[in-house]
Formats: sequence, structure tokens, C-alpha cells
Amino acid sequence: MKKALFLLFVITSTACAQDKTYEVGQIKTPMGEILVWLYDEAPKHKKAFIELANEGYWDDYTFNRVIENFVAQGGCPDTPEGFAYSVHLLEPEFEAGKKHIYGAFGAGRDDNPGKLSAACQFYIVQNKDGLARLDGNYMIYGQVFKGMDVVDQIVKVEKDSSNKPSTPITLDVNVVRMTEAEISAYGFEIPKGSK
Repeated sequence: MKKALFLLFVITSTACAQDKTYEVGQIKTPMGEILVWLYDEAPKHKKAFIELANEGYWDDYTFNRVIENFVAQGGCPDTPEGFAYSVHLLEPEFEAGKKHIYGAFGAGRDDNPGKLSAACQFYIVQNKDGLARLDGNYMIYGQVFKGMDVVDQIVKVEKDSSNKPSTPITLDVNVVRMTEAEISAYGFEIPKGSK
């Protein structure tokens, strides 16, 4: 009887673990879908992204600055006064130790001395060699695990002198729940201990 109960517990625990879901950033564009793993190690940035996505904040914005071999940037556009009056500023979480590798997902910022992030703007590293010079200066809080082919297309579109696409690339940003199996199907390994 004890063996049967133990076996039932193991089977149930395994099934529950397989059914566990994770919050994933989803960016739908006219060119395709982008899925982003959001790091638990950057909780303030992850929380801000989820809140803004659930509010539909980015749905009136576009990818507004796209540079091949650099980044695709979306959300609130750069302004001459920077983000000084933004309500979306966050202290950096550089202790998370995330790097500017290909597909890294980060928060924009202006030249403020505290390196505060503007959660209202995001960028995706498109340089295949990464952008190590930005490490410790700009906040990475996610990783694209599906859709880098879309990002590679986005940075090649026709643009003006400020690198804004001539034809707007609209955003539909959401948070979706995915199982480990669904995420792993894209070749992404979920970090151990992720919530």
C-alpha cells in the first residue's frame, strides 16, 4: 500500500511539474512573433514589463529605432529631454549579471548618472557577436527564444536618418503562459529554480 501511494505521489508530482507554466513576453508584429524569457534575477524589470504589457501600454507604439548589427528598439520613443519626467524609471539590477548577447532583451535609458532604466522602452540585441561594451551600463532582463529571425528582418527595413522605419512596425505586447515543454521546443533551457 505504501509503495502504491509513493508511486502515485511521484507520478502526480511529475505531472504537476510538467504542467507548470511560466510568464513569457510576447511581441506580435506585422513581420512575425517574438517570444521573450523574463529573468527572475531582475524582478523589478520583469514586474514592470508584465504590468505594462497587461495594461496594453505598448500597443500604440512601434519599433522606433532599428540598426543592423546593433539593436531593434521599441516602445516610447527617444526625446530630446530624455526620460527625466517618466514615471517608468527603475533602479538598475546589474547584479543579475546578464550580458548583451545576441537576442538579449533590455530596458532603454538616457544619459542619467544613476543609469536608471526606462521600463517604457525596450531593445533587442541584434549583433550576433553581442555588445559587451553595454554590459553594466544598460539593463538586460530577458532573452528572446523565438523570433530572432523576425528581429533580423526588422533591422533591415528602409528607415529615415534617425533609424526610424519608413513603414511603422507596430507592437502588440502581451504576457502569455507557456509550459516548460512548449518553451524547450524552441531550444531554450529554462534556468534552474525559475518561478
